[in-house]
Amino acid sequence: MLQEERFIRIRTLLATLTRVSTERIVKDLDVSRETVRRDLVELEAQGVLRRVHGGVVAPGPAPEPPLAVRQAVREREKRAIARAALRQLQPGQTLFLDAGSTTTLLAAELSSLSGMTVVTNSLNAALQLAGADAGRPARNDVILLGGRTDPGVRATHGDITVAEIHRYRADVALLSPVGIHCLHGATSFDHHEAAIARAMAAQAQRLIVLADHSKIGQASRVVYAGLPEIDTIVTDAGSRALPGLSALQAAGSHLIVA
Repeated sequence: MLQEERFIRIRTLLATLTRVSTERIVKDLDVSRETVRRDLVELEAQGVLRRVHGGVVAPGPAPEPPLAVRQAVREREKRAIARAALRQLQPGQTLFLDAGSTTTLLAAELSSLSGMTVVTNSLNAALQLAGADAGRPARNDVILLGGRTDPGVRATHGDITVAEIHRYRADVALLSPVGIHCLHGATSFDHHEAAIARAMAAQAQRLIVLADHSKIGQASRVVYAGLPEIDTIVTDAGSRALPGLSALQAAGSHLIVA
C-alpha cells in the first residue's frame, strides 16, 4: 500500500472517530506497527493529528472526508452490505435513503428493481436511480429532497430538507451512520447529516442501518437513533470477531452479516 493511500485511510478513520487506537490502525491498514508509527509521526508533523498514549486523536473538530474518498474505502464490504439490505425490501415500498457512502452503493443495487418510491437527499443516489448514468429509463419513482447543497457529500441538507422529509411516510429508512454502538445507537459526525437521518428514521415504519465493520462498536458526536429504534443492522463479515458486534447481539439487536 502506498504511503499516500495509508495517509488517506488514517485521516478517514480519524475524521470519523476523532480518536483511534494504534492497534485499530494496524489492523485496518494491514501493515506493520513500525510502518504505522512512522506514518503517525509524519502526520503529526503536518498537524493532521496528535499522538497520545495508545493511539491518536484529532487536533480539533473536523468534517468527514468527501464522499468520493469514503466510498473508495472498503468498497467490497459495502457492496456486500448493500446486496444484503436489498433482500430485506419488497416491491412497491417507499424508501428513505440518506447520503452515506454505503447507501450510495445501495442505490446502484436498487436500480435493478422496479416499482419502488425512493426519497433521498443524495444527488448521486438520485441520478443512479433515475438512470442518468446509463442512459436508461428510470424503473423506480425517485424524489430528490430540496434544500441547501453540500458538494463534499453531494447532498442536500438544512431546514428545508428536514421539512420536506416530514411530508412523507416511508416503509423503510436505510441509513449509513458514522458509528453504531450498543449504548449510543446510531451516530453521525455532522449535525446536518444527523438531522436528516433523525427525520428519516422518525418518518419510517422500519429502520435499517448499514454499517461496515469499521463502524461497529464506534460512536461519533451526534446521536440520531437509539438502539431500540433500530430494527435491523446490516454489516460485513469483518465484524464477526469484534467485541462491538457481541455487545450489539447481547443488547438484542437484529443483525445481518453479509
